Amino acid sequence: MKHLLTIAGSDSSGGAGIQADLKTFAAHGVFGMSVITAVTAQNTCGVTLVQDMTPDMITAQIDAVFSDIRVDGVKVGMVSRSESIRAIAEGLKKWKPPVVVIDPVMISKSGYPLLQPAACDTLIRELLPLATLLAPNLPEAEAICGFSIKTEGDMEKAATAILSMGAKAVLVKGGHLEGRKADDFLSDGKEGIWLSGERIKTEHTHGTGCTLSSALASNLAKGMSLLDAVQSGKKYVTTAIAHGIALGKGHGPTHHFVDLYKKAGIFEE
Repeated sequence: MKHLLTIAGSDSSGGAGIQADLKTFAAHGVFGMSVITAVTAQNTCGVTLVQDMTPDMITAQIDAVFSDIRVDGVKVGMVSRSESIRAIAEGLKKWKPPVVVIDPVMISKSGYPLLQPAACDTLIRELLPLATLLAPNLPEAEAICGFSIKTEGDMEKAATAILSMGAKAVLVKGGHLEGRKADDFLSDGKEGIWLSGERIKTEHTHGTGCTLSSALASNLAKGMSLLDAVQSGKKYVTTAIAHGIALGKGHGPTHHFVDLYKKAGIFEE
């Protein structure tokens, strides 16, 4: 069994962050471990408060896991402060995991800022060059690249810019594009591939970015090629969104265990 580590924030409502990552790891048959960067007071309607872990605590968690357990892949999610980003970057350089998938979480679905503006440059400078794969949505890609992304041509331009910053590969997610299409652009600097995306009408999309990046990390750690890992991850997330759970009063979470529930005969359409 592969061992996957998520370095991210905790979501008290269970739909995103560490909780979504661990559910996704379980759904992919890998053993999940966690380094908590922040605790959020959060539900389906939004984030009300964030409490960051100290850099020392982040470092201690990273060292505790790596010093005892083989880590086959890492997913990095919400990191709000420059000090935290530097602690994570130092840990990854020290322990050198074979796979690092970074989801540059910046703003919650409800609009709460999860990355301090001053920390964006630190993320670009310290973390981005360590990425096996970076998976930004369009607003995140805009913040990283410094220009507006409104068309597919802009997405290709953004991918080129991000790769020039040091990431080995990038998946620019097109879910925020206007229109019926929600295609993503994948590039490793040698080849760029457009991957069609199905736009599903639903309010229950809480944690989709966390879920996808964790699926990508799991697939890459299990030895899939970059393209196969992304295609499989997209299929998993699309199914999870299509069966999103009507939980709470706002944006419910995706269903991380749809396929397992169906196989067990306990899932109802």
